[in-house]
Amino acid sequence: MVVGTTSGAGKSTLTSALCRALARRGVDVAPFKAQNMSNHSAVTPDGGEIGRAQAMQALAARVETDRRMGPVLLKPSGTRTSHLVVLGDEVGVADAVGYGERARVLRPVVLEALQSLRSEHEVVVLEGAGGAAEINLLDRDLVNLPLAAAAGVPAVLVVDIERGGAFAAAYGTWALLPERLRACLRGFVVNSFRGDVTLLEPGLRDLEERTGVPVLGVLPHLGDHLMLGVEDSLDLGATVAPRRADARAESGRPVRVAVVRLPHLANPSDLDPLVLEPDVELRWATAPGDLADADLVILPGSRATVADLAWLRGRGLDRTLETLVADPDGPFVLGLCAGYQMLGEVIVDELESGEGRVEGLGLLPVTTVFRAPKTVRRTSLTLDGQAAAGYEIRWGRPDPALWWPPGARVRGTSLHGVLDADGLRHSVIAGVAAARGREFTPSPVPYADALDAHLEHLADWVEASLDIPSLLALARTAAPVDATPGW
Repeated sequence: MVVGTTSGAGKSTLTSALCRALARRGVDVAPFKAQNMSNHSAVTPDGGEIGRAQAMQALAARVETDRRMGPVLLKPSGTRTSHLVVLGDEVGVADAVGYGERARVLRPVVLEALQSLRSEHEVVVLEGAGGAAEINLLDRDLVNLPLAAAAGVPAVLVVDIERGGAFAAAYGTWALLPERLRACLRGFVVNSFRGDVTLLEPGLRDLEERTGVPVLGVLPHLGDHLMLGVEDSLDLGATVAPRRADARAESGRPVRVAVVRLPHLANPSDLDPLVLEPDVELRWATAPGDLADADLVILPGSRATVADLAWLRGRGLDRTLETLVADPDGPFVLGLCAGYQMLGEVIVDELESGEGRVEGLGLLPVTTVFRAPKTVRRTSLTLDGQAAAGYEIRWGRPDPALWWPPGARVRGTSLHGVLDADGLRHSVIAGVAAARGREFTPSPVPYADALDAHLEHLADWVEASLDIPSLLALARTAAPVDATPGW
């Protein structure tokens, strides 16, 4: 198990890196995260939802996604409520205060899913969540060291040294844990270090002496390496992907893409293929001025369609979009899933928001009605003569299901991942560039290859700084599946 001192310590990244490092050594490995809180999810082959990070980790492990890899998924719908997905199916709404009892009921579900995966794979790499020593939550913790203890699985603790206070965070986490959970911690991993590692040696040795827990490695900072398939947000600080010094430079007139940063943004991985295009300049938009010189405006997915539509109106973005679309020389607009629904004339939602009939932006002749059952599936289609494959996760039923007339300036689809298809993505951007007087030369690297190269880079990263054979030996100390301690 990989746990962290805090959120953002590097658990997801390290789990992906370990999955690929082990897979390329010929180990049959699978990822697992007992409970996730994220609006960014993926679809399994049989139509179940799991967290986006677990889908990336499965890709790293070179195995197909599986509902069991993320048995509990909380999709925040408000400040205190989340939609609850159990083993891939949405089962209701969970309140933050009352979730403790439900979490206890879910304990056997989580453990059974883990043990089932363990029985089918040589190694399972578990990812924790948040901080490992959230002492106010330990009695309801499904995902960190209480699970490690129940499954008899050793754990390593990751600490992000760039945040400052790394030694205090590592020691404090260890010290706050009750003895039965502290015994699960079998190693520390220091993450995101910049500089000469010998400068850390006195502190590392002192930490080991105080805790009796070894430091298994110091991972260097990944620098400007672009993170793909992230779960919590997409870092658009750099408008284009970093490239090798000998790579082709982007044009002087790249296609400018503005993505409306909705409060309940879902599945920002839809944008990853654009980030990797050298001749695309990608940015977030939260105010009318952010759209002023855009060549393409994207309305992305949302976990709260009606609420985010109201936010968009409150910001004046609706009027700006209407003005831009009315201009024959204005930008192109693309709606993805909820974004497509917002572009329509009417949304009828008695299910998610309970608001009933709500006027859309009126930029497309589309009516959306929310109704059960939830659509969760993988889908393939052909657009602009190009094959595309992706997935759908939605309550809304837009009519028509797709608006993609050839050459239209405003288009929309319910398909997440539609821009992953190289031919379609290049066709869309080239069309925008031609109409807007911009320059676009497609990336010569297929998106699938870029994803694989990203995971290979992460595997190289851990191979250089961690003792992988020792970690495998540590994994072999886990209790047998048929002899686990239990909750």
